Amino acid sequence: MQGTLDHPSPARPPAITGDTRERTALALVRAALEHARRPVLTTNFRPGAVALLHLVQRVRRGIPVIWVDTGYNTTTTYRYAAALEARLGLALKTCMPRVSPARWVALHGPPPRPGEATFERFVEDFKLEPFRRAFDELHPDLWLTGIRRGQTAYRDTLGIRSRGYGGVTRLAPLFEWTDADVAGYLARHALPDNHDYVDPTKPGSTLECGLQQQQ
Repeated sequence: MQGTLDHPSPARPPAITGDTRERTALALVRAALEHARRPVLTTNFRPGAVALLHLVQRVRRGIPVIWVDTGYNTTTTYRYAAALEARLGLALKTCMPRVSPARWVALHGPPPRPGEATFERFVEDFKLEPFRRAFDELHPDLWLTGIRRGQTAYRDTLGIRSRGYGGVTRLAPLFEWTDADVAGYLARHALPDNHDYVDPTKPGSTLECGLQQQQ
């Protein structure tokens, strides 16, 4: 409805643009890092993961970047991770399972599918135990993570700030970002992406592997 001088139309809220979301995320990271003594950042080099890596590096360099490498990543992902480590100057801490893929295959066969008897053990050995080991070694007081609303039902319950493994403060600066926001950030900053990615520990694209649920 068009307003008049006596009865103006209600003001529309300003549109949330990619630049607005970017400034908000940067402000969240800056504020959190002001009080953190042992921050860490986690990544898996999946599609879009570079957005948070790049954004955090703009605020502070040298933060340990934990990557749980299951040993089942694609050749493209390994090359992409190496290229980003060099380009962004990442303090990458690669955490490997205590069991090698070759040993698992020899003893149990190929990586199990969700629902198979050994799937939970596979996830524990190749994703969860290395993650806990890295956190227990670094004792972080701030965990920067790239989780976003709409990825899984569980993540939708967390919000921008929550508690993660060991009670650590978990901050998701990109929580309200859409896929379009991520794509826009990558385009604005000319960042490469990785679309050749697999994760055998996830039971489905909208389900959790369990890493974010660790207590």
